[in-house]
Amino acid sequence: MPRNAILEPSPQGLYCAAGHFYVDPWGPVERAVITHGHSDHARIGMGEYYTTVSGLPILKWRLGDQNYHQFEYGEAFRIGGALISFHPAGHVLGSAQIRIEVDGEVWVVSGDYKRQFDPTSTPFEPVRCDTFITEATFALPVFRWPEPESVMQQIIDWWKECESSGDAAILYVYALGKAQRILAELKDIAVKPIFLHGAISSGVDVYRRYGIEMADTQLVADKDRAYGFAGDLILAPPSAAGSSWLRRFPRAQQAFASGWMQIRGNKRRRNLDRGFVVSDHVDWDDLLQSIEETGAKRVIATHGDSYALVRYLTELNTGILAESMQTEFGADQDEE
Repeated sequence: MPRNAILEPSPQGLYCAAGHFYVDPWGPVERAVITHGHSDHARIGMGEYYTTVSGLPILKWRLGDQNYHQFEYGEAFRIGGALISFHPAGHVLGSAQIRIEVDGEVWVVSGDYKRQFDPTSTPFEPVRCDTFITEATFALPVFRWPEPESVMQQIIDWWKECESSGDAAILYVYALGKAQRILAELKDIAVKPIFLHGAISSGVDVYRRYGIEMADTQLVADKDRAYGFAGDLILAPPSAAGSSWLRRFPRAQQAFASGWMQIRGNKRRRNLDRGFVVSDHVDWDDLLQSIEETGAKRVIATHGDSYALVRYLTELNTGILAESMQTEFGADQDEE
């Protein structure tokens, strides 16, 4: 890390000495400034939580009643000697980049982010800074996302094929963010309700209460055991694959919606019938564009393919000082 760094790694997470707070800490601390509600970024056990207005419902759902402080995007506030503001990250509902200014120097922590259109989250906004701490989940040139409209049509076409063959169409999606995004994208083209695994439904309810419009849904558990789900689309978490829950479906095809489906071998290894490329993270091109638009002279990459990104930026000879930082943040964890 550079001298006089605004943020430094510590056993509890990324620490800002000027404000005595941590960004997305993984150990118990007094003050936590949170980018978003996924379990690898927002954890129980903090004294105070600082979050966005739209991110608060997710934190309450995930963490229960805590000492929360909420702020609108772009609203500046101080903690000690640090001036802080949240800016849209486009990852999930309420997700934010965190801008931290100390003595005129500006650092931005991206959290997880994406730039594709998503009807369930506020679009990403680049923030000018001196140092940009960026995720690198899919930081390889092979990861370039197709247009969401084309992928949603692929899902609809597969659903129709399953209906014709008398199969249930089981689509594995992460329970926070991915499930809601797909339901919102399918709202105007789904011809009948979509069924939900119980682990998906509670997060969908959180989004609905916030006012996010999605396709009509029903719970798998509400159907009689004799109901076979032939021709129905069912959203389930990846953890349901291979579980006893699948006995509910006498005939079924299985698919997964994830950026990892860009690699064909991942579909084969998971024993899937289909793979749909839908990601809530930036792809390679959007990652490089985002770095450029920050104007940062120092880039710190975390998790994912961070070393590949650092090597690329260094070899590109752009004048950017690039380095990698080890964190406990995950990369599209199955429970998400």
